[in-house]
Amino acid sequence: MSELPLLHLQGSPYRQGVQHGRRLKDRIANNIEVYRSRMLASGLGERDLTERSRHYLGQFTGEDASYRAIMDGIAEGSGQSLLDITLLNARYELLYSAWSQFGKPTAASLRSECTSFGGRDSFEGGGVQLGQNWDWFTGVEGALLQWKHGETTVLGFTEAGVAGAKIGLNSAGVGLCVNGLGASADDWTIDSVPFHLRTWRVLQSTSFGQALGHAVAPRPACSANFFVGSATDGVATVETSPLGSRVIYQDGTAPLVHANHFRSPESLGVHQSWLETGRVSTYRRCDRMETLLQEAGSPVPAERLRAAMRDHDGGALAICRHPVETDPAELRTHTALAAHLELDARRFSYTWGPPCESEFTTVSL
Repeated sequence: MSELPLLHLQGSPYRQGVQHGRRLKDRIANNIEVYRSRMLASGLGERDLTERSRHYLGQFTGEDASYRAIMDGIAEGSGQSLLDITLLNARYELLYSAWSQFGKPTAASLRSECTSFGGRDSFEGGGVQLGQNWDWFTGVEGALLQWKHGETTVLGFTEAGVAGAKIGLNSAGVGLCVNGLGASADDWTIDSVPFHLRTWRVLQSTSFGQALGHAVAPRPACSANFFVGSATDGVATVETSPLGSRVIYQDGTAPLVHANHFRSPESLGVHQSWLETGRVSTYRRCDRMETLLQEAGSPVPAERLRAAMRDHDGGALAICRHPVETDPAELRTHTALAAHLELDARRFSYTWGPPCESEFTTVSL
């Protein structure tokens, strides 16, 4: 598939938002249409979308003036309403809380989500590396953004219309991947730092401790996993939920792997309501990635790592995922992005679309 556009954003947060909005205008309009249809399919109504978007506009405004300024700029540059831009920036909470409230809509979405990995001295080339297959809805448009926060340069992937980035790295050697999690305690009405504001803050962090601190922001509305890396301090996954957070550090040189379930839900008292409906893909992908990386030896050769990201064992439940044509169009998912981050080298390699369909493109800081 095609390469992602790379935007070098400059100026104040508002001016960066205007540049984002203008450059990605058509992609933003597409994402608003895609997400509205997905949210309506999840059980929400038009009144719900308006009410909950207004709630999150208040959350972004109260939590971070700079992030809100970027959203204002995106709305201005793209010609979209601020409430629709809020819908995109709060889409994690809007969708995940609806799925926890109403249950997953069909078997199609039981196959969605992401498989992340990372470690220090675990992969060929050494240093700290991490990455993931980001599995998500077909039709969503993305981009790479690069900007400066003080003396720190950030490079990351975002969905068009979402301020900041959710998967990426920075010049201080901090990197981030993410996994969606779900629990019955998820509740969109909880006042907390929204998911995409947290990822933006993690990627602007200048140290491992600062990044982890943003990841464990207290009592999030919706559960999530933050796979954080630091060129100087290693890697950790941070499982978060409204009931608490748990940091899992790498033990030895074996890579850490995470998918879309809490590794020890009982330690947080979490009830993973989604998994009662047969959502077996997350367990299978996690086990399969761990097995493939273990069999590859230590350190894992680069070609074996890419082969694991392209693995099709298990068909629709595989690590490298493709749309199931019998699923309703609004519920089809695939591996939308494959990302490999080399933090010591400050390199971001990716494929836009399933990694089996193209070679990796590399962007360096």
